[in-house]
Amino acid sequence: MNKKMSNVQLLHRNYLKSLKIEKRWVMLYQIIIFLIFFGSWELFAQKQWIDPLIFSSPSKILELLITKIQDGSLLTNLGVTLTETVFGFILGTLLGTLLAAILWWSPMISKVLDPYLVILNAMPKVALGPVLIVAMGPGYPSIIAMGAIISVIITTIVVYTSFKEVDPNYLKVLQTFGATRYECFKEAILPASFPTIISTLKVNVGLSWVGVIVGEFLVSSKGLGYMIIYGFQVFNFTLVFLSLLVIAVFATIMYQLVDLLEKKLIKE
Repeated sequence: MNKKMSNVQLLHRNYLKSLKIEKRWVMLYQIIIFLIFFGSWELFAQKQWIDPLIFSSPSKILELLITKIQDGSLLTNLGVTLTETVFGFILGTLLGTLLAAILWWSPMISKVLDPYLVILNAMPKVALGPVLIVAMGPGYPSIIAMGAIISVIITTIVVYTSFKEVDPNYLKVLQTFGATRYECFKEAILPASFPTIISTLKVNVGLSWVGVIVGEFLVSSKGLGYMIIYGFQVFNFTLVFLSLLVIAVFATIMYQLVDLLEKKLIKE
């Protein structure tokens, strides 16, 4: 018996070791791709194999990054966009999950609203930007609403589908012991749907950034979206690429934070 246990432990240890090795190789490949991409970009710009005026170069972007950090403009614009994105992200996810819960709670409401959800999901939400700006004014509320509305419908549909797909036998067992509908939702439906909700959070990270940046394109005097539009207007494409890279970095950070939350919940 002890021998079998030791063999199992050895296999488990080897498996964990192989996972660590694989993780290191993946990270190494990612670093290599990163270096090749930016190295090639710099080389092509220096040799003028690509137009440096249009495509800029990593060295110019780095110089501009240092300048913008020193004068404080980058941190100011980043703070504006990051605040709008986080609020839009949280608002869109909470509203979407709440709507999904309402649809699960009332099958009648679900049947009535189902075609409208399909239509709203197919509609390009960014087209509602001008309407939101006129209705809510050219400020933070309209841009945050833009970040939320672009993710709320897809969140509602995905989370509601997850609620419906929970094994009905779980509900029958709880109902046998006299559980109310609220208790069924709290003890069975919601916990079983946590993986789907977390996956939706990951999708909403990108959608929220898209919504906020589009909102800043339309009406804003601050933010990374404003920096991109201003860069296009004055043909400063280095500023455009700098803004895009900053967006990519902080969108990745938000995604990783959601990933950490997922690991924590699954571990618990």
